[in-house]
This record gives sequence, C-alpha cells and structure tokens, in this order.
Amino acid sequence: MKKILLFALFISLITCKAQIYPLNTFFEDVPNYSYIKDLDNLLPQYVGTYKATFQGNEITLFITKEDKMLIDYGSNDKKYYHDVLHIKYIVKKLSTGTILQDTINLIDPKRNKIISIGIALYDNNAIVLNYSGTNCGVGNGSIKLKKPTDNQISWSYYPDDSLLDIKECPLSLDRTVYLPVAKDLIFTKQ
Repeated sequence: MKKILLFALFISLITCKAQIYPLNTFFEDVPNYSYIKDLDNLLPQYVGTYKATFQGNEITLFITKEDKMLIDYGSNDKKYYHDVLHIKYIVKKLSTGTILQDTINLIDPKRNKIISIGIALYDNNAIVLNYSGTNCGVGNGSIKLKKPTDNQISWSYYPDDSLLDIKECPLSLDRTVYLPVAKDLIFTKQ
C-alpha cells in the first residue's frame, strides 16, 4: 500500500509541474500554466536605460525583465507563464524641457503598457512587443526591438488604426501618441 501511495504522489508531482517551452513558442500551442521561458537568455541584453531624439523630443526607455509573469486572459481562456520585457518611458520636448509623457509611475494596466510577446525568428531574433496605446487605446500596436550593437537598440513602432467611440473616450483626454512612430530608430544605452 505504501508503494502505491508513493507512486501516486510521484505521478502527481510530475503531472502538476508546468511544462517549459522556449521563448519563440506561440502561446496558443502550450497547455494552461505552461512556462514560456527565455532559455537562450535573449532578453537580458535589452535590459537598461536607452535614449534617442526624434522630431524635437528626447525619448528615454526604461527596459526591465520579468521572469515567469502570469498571463491570464480571463476565465475559460488561456493562462500561462512567460518571461517578458517591460518598457516604461519618458518623452521630453527638447526646446523647453517640458515632459510630454511619463509612464514610470503609471499603474493603469490598460494604458501605455509595453510588454514583449515573442521573438521574430525571421528577423534575427528581434523582440516583438505589444503597446496597449495611450488614452482610449489610441496608438496601440506593435514594436520591434533589435540589437545592432551592445550599446544600442533599434526601435520600429507600427501603430494600428482604430475607431474611437466619443461616448467612451471624451475629448478632454489627451490622445496624443508621444512615442516615435519610426522604423529602425537607434536608441543608445545610458
């Protein structure tokens, strides 16, 4: 009887352990509570503070890595763990020093959230991120980061088009997208 209990405990431990998949795995292809892990250590090379200027603005990116972040799309939907990059940023007008947008202490999970979602294998392992957009989701889209040198990242931002419902998005809200809409803009590590 003791052997049967030990065998049952062993089997339950094996089946309960989350399966681990490489970072380039599509989330729909993994079972619930699996772990999409940065097995090749691609993400740490992007961590740091980076600056660039674009159209009279200075943009500072603060890139951090979070291991085993739970991604939960709600009840009856996919749940899994994922190693991700988070980007927070400050956009400052160079001519006046005025801060146009600062997301460092922003805690609203529906606005200005930039988080990695995978790797573009076809593009030299570029990191692909999702941007939730600013107020009312304006500017939501994708961002691609590449690493041309140890001290630089290349930034390409592709905003999506969306229609606004004025009832749900009052005119009084700032809907300006301050992030640089550019392809291959170089940011330098500070």
